[in-house]
Amino acid sequence: MRNPIIAAVAFDGISPFHLSVPCLVFGADRTKLGLPRFDFRVCAAEEGPIQTDAGLSISVPHDLSALDEADIVIIPSWKDLEAPLAAPLKGALERAHERGALIVGLCLGTFAIAAAGLLAGRKATTHWAYTDQLKALHPDIAVDADVLYVDEGDIVTSAGVAAGLDCCLHIVRARYGAEAALRLARHVMLSPHRQGGQAQFIERPLAPTPTADRFAKALDEVLATLGEAHSLDSVADAAGLTRRTFTRRFQKTTGTSFGDWLADQRVALAQRLLEQTDKSMDMVAFEAGFGSATSLRQHFSARLKTSPMQYRREFSRHAPSDRAAYSTVL
Repeated sequence: MRNPIIAAVAFDGISPFHLSVPCLVFGADRTKLGLPRFDFRVCAAEEGPIQTDAGLSISVPHDLSALDEADIVIIPSWKDLEAPLAAPLKGALERAHERGALIVGLCLGTFAIAAAGLLAGRKATTHWAYTDQLKALHPDIAVDADVLYVDEGDIVTSAGVAAGLDCCLHIVRARYGAEAALRLARHVMLSPHRQGGQAQFIERPLAPTPTADRFAKALDEVLATLGEAHSLDSVADAAGLTRRTFTRRFQKTTGTSFGDWLADQRVALAQRLLEQTDKSMDMVAFEAGFGSATSLRQHFSARLKTSPMQYRREFSRHAPSDRAAYSTVL
């Protein structure tokens, strides 16, 4: 079985930081973390060294033919947002998409994918400061300015700068499992999982306060006891806040609602249990706080577009011997 081929498209004037995002996630040997050895290729339409916007020059080893074999094609950013896409790149993106490669636009890279005509009638995002421009240029795209990334199955787009790292980790998690993504996040010192629906802006308190400490401790307690019941009122009480104040502070701190955050944490725990243990679906549901296998299945379907059983088959090291034992549960 060949190594997965990841092609990142560079161009004259690219930001070294934006190019470094896919390099960090896919460009190094991560086999010790349980990931495959990626065949990572940086390519460009231009010949010879390209100049970055930081004054550095980069020797790019591949041309656009790298897209013809790639399993994942990543556009880390883009320039000349209103100019038509050059025919060679447009054709390479169309061919890659048609044969089933995953197309990824990080930050302004969404503009290149849109210019190739691949986002018509779809949902997408980009850096919040450019969402109005994306809407104006491509009114047939449902632009969501309030999320970190959008996964449309065969095309993934992200918000700006650091959200590109969240998006790449999301791709790792979707293809290689939550535990591998967690190990990678820990290795490169990133937040292990920020859901795509989380807001691009997150307001945070200016300084620690005793109330803020109680707020953080209340959330830590929830994370340590996900299998138990946690109502909004009980957690707000533990934080020493009224329900309304807690709700407002939680939204400002995390960019999402308490209910969505709690469900996301429970799904992430269930993913790890399915990957690392051979516990029954009922036990996984109980320990993750869902109460029943039915509820677990509903949350997996809504958030991961798969079932717990299918997830276990794809990512669990226990799957071959346990498949028959669990087939009657789901």
